[in-house]
Amino acid sequence: MTARPLFWILALAILAATSSGVLVHGTSKDTGESTGTRSHKAGLLSTDPATAASAAALPISAPSAPSAASALSAPSAFPAASASQAAAHLRWWGQWRGPLATGVSPTANPPVEWSESKNVRWKVEVPGRGSGSPVVWGDKVFLTSAVPVGASGKASHAPLGGHTPRPPHEFKVFAFDRRTGKIAWERVAHTQVPHEQSHQDNGTWASQSALTDGEHVIAYFESFGIYVYDVNGTLVWKKDLGDKGMRNEFGEGSTPALFGNTIVIVWDHITGPSFIVALDKRNGNELWRTSRDEIDTWATPLVVPVDGRHQVVVPAMNKVRAYDLETGKVVWEAPGTTMNAIPSPVAGHGMAFLMSGFRGNNLKAIRLSGAKGDLAGTPAIVWEINRDTPYVPSPLLYDDILYFLKTNNGLLSAFHAPTGKPHYQLQRLDKVPNVFSSPVGAAGRVYLAGREGTTLVFKHGPTFEVLAENVLNDGFDASPALVEGEIFLRGYEFLYCIAAS
Repeated sequence: MTARPLFWILALAILAATSSGVLVHGTSKDTGESTGTRSHKAGLLSTDPATAASAAALPISAPSAPSAASALSAPSAFPAASASQAAAHLRWWGQWRGPLATGVSPTANPPVEWSESKNVRWKVEVPGRGSGSPVVWGDKVFLTSAVPVGASGKASHAPLGGHTPRPPHEFKVFAFDRRTGKIAWERVAHTQVPHEQSHQDNGTWASQSALTDGEHVIAYFESFGIYVYDVNGTLVWKKDLGDKGMRNEFGEGSTPALFGNTIVIVWDHITGPSFIVALDKRNGNELWRTSRDEIDTWATPLVVPVDGRHQVVVPAMNKVRAYDLETGKVVWEAPGTTMNAIPSPVAGHGMAFLMSGFRGNNLKAIRLSGAKGDLAGTPAIVWEINRDTPYVPSPLLYDDILYFLKTNNGLLSAFHAPTGKPHYQLQRLDKVPNVFSSPVGAAGRVYLAGREGTTLVFKHGPTFEVLAENVLNDGFDASPALVEGEIFLRGYEFLYCIAAS
């Protein structure tokens, strides 16, 4: 694993430009109050120079983005020949938490306002049910879905997690034309009667998001297999890792991480051995596998550069851990977050931020450089809070502000990430009272899609200011994707492309 993917060429520059000094662990000096919180799914992407150059040549206008220019202005982190390639890579949304795995696009400038009659470029019905987020590369939007055999229309979108008997499902992969919304190709990856139910009210057997690096499209359905296609829909390889058994049969939903030629999958459950495994993206060969003493984990692992190597950071109930990307060996571990670790970690300012909020609350900010062994009670845990953290939604790390919700409610907090000092806490979001999707950011704005169909747009910064409340005739559990002047929203029934008319 000697290649340096373009993602981290840029990410190293951003980390170098924004890293902070020594921080204080524990209580806030300003308020004297104990600080405490939590996160959702993330994976990292890379591409080779030929793919980046090809993507950059696409005839789709790209609005200027000062933040991208700023990121590229840290020359010490870049080989000179790679800056243009890194800039091309930042245009796309190849995994569900965006090109930086933080929820931010440094190049997008999407609309602020829309409705069913304003700034909707296209709207298409997606067969079946899924809560995976759309991913976008070049002229295609990729999406997965579980489609009950014999059902159509609204019946195909209904939650069937507790339905008896369970019907067979087609596990489908779709590629939509980004300009028109027409299906460029679709594939039935697998057909099967699900071996166990999913959540009765919210469940789908396609909760995972696809990933793409502009060469491959990775469709991961956990117990129902992993399927890797080229961008034209030709199957490259597939693999079956077995069947998961989830506590209370709440359903699966962990998206892998993709870094260079390595796919990293966390396989935590209650009915068999839990493990983390690395596969070769090119052929599916297993590179390493490490056992884990954990039950259900839904968070996506996060790959970060640390002290000249790369680590895979994984939250969980018993322990949060970092594994060496090349070997799978544990580098460090710390006390776990909470049961049902769903939010995915984010990283910046030399730290990883891990959180969750089911049957408890916890957020840890862990300094990565020099972290080894058991970190409990050490200064490596820079700050920590134990209240008001998210259950399902992942955090957004935008510049030096860490945004997160309380449980699945429209109660928003914003913290200064390097120090753990709050800018504001439990800001009530009246128009988005129930949230499963994760916030995303671009062009100085934050976008948050709610389950009732409203997407709130507010100003990025230390004070809260609503810019727009946009209502569509669908509800949203999947997180938005931001590319150039567009937002892609996957609802219970429809996929929307939002763009200025």
